[in-house]
Amino acid sequence: MKLDILFFGAHPDDVELGCGATIAKEVSLGKKVGIVDLTRGELGTRGTAEIRDEEAKNAAAVLGVEIRENLKMRDGFFINDEAHQMQVIKMIRKYRPEIVICNAIDDRHIDHGKGSKLVSDACFLSGLIKIETEIDGIAQAAWRPKLVYHYIQWKDLKPDFVVDVSGFMDKKVASLMEYKSQFYDPNSNEPSTPIATKNFKDSILYRAQDLGRLINSEYAEGFTVERYLAVNSLGDLV
Repeated sequence: MKLDILFFGAHPDDVELGCGATIAKEVSLGKKVGIVDLTRGELGTRGTAEIRDEEAKNAAAVLGVEIRENLKMRDGFFINDEAHQMQVIKMIRKYRPEIVICNAIDDRHIDHGKGSKLVSDACFLSGLIKIETEIDGIAQAAWRPKLVYHYIQWKDLKPDFVVDVSGFMDKKVASLMEYKSQFYDPNSNEPSTPIATKNFKDSILYRAQDLGRLINSEYAEGFTVERYLAVNSLGDLV
């Protein structure tokens, strides 16, 4: 299956938090979209790997993506080396996306920055024909995405561009609420975490509102780029 856009997250819920509304919007526009999680989030304070597997499956259904896979790297301990790069390369060659969107380049959780660089490096290496990979005994052809973008997570990084996601925040929030083990629940007896507070839950909307305000829209999600954005004409900026 060839995808238009492939989203990567170090943990289940990363892509939903970073750009769930963008995913929902692209799906509504007829784009073929997929998600690959690097780990199962097994070191998370709340929930279990098995619970998060089910939550991720349900969240993907809410967003309407074509596929969701998990590479089952070690949460907290995966590194950007050849073995891990090859796992990501296989996914890129399997789905041949035009665009890859991955974790924030710098963030509070150490896996986010690591995951960002791992996926970015794999996108380049995936285009080298002398790197040989196969899945189920079938050789894969080289493939390099045209664009690599990074969503924004905990830290308020300055975006290089934003996507107007007005009308799609409900889908984003609905996908996040499938992660019942992770987010704010006043009746939960689980230990508190930074993302399990009411303040954080509220921030999902007000951060998107603030970016939307800056482009005279209701809501927006921000992204950073690895190279200059290009437009065909000044009219494209409107």
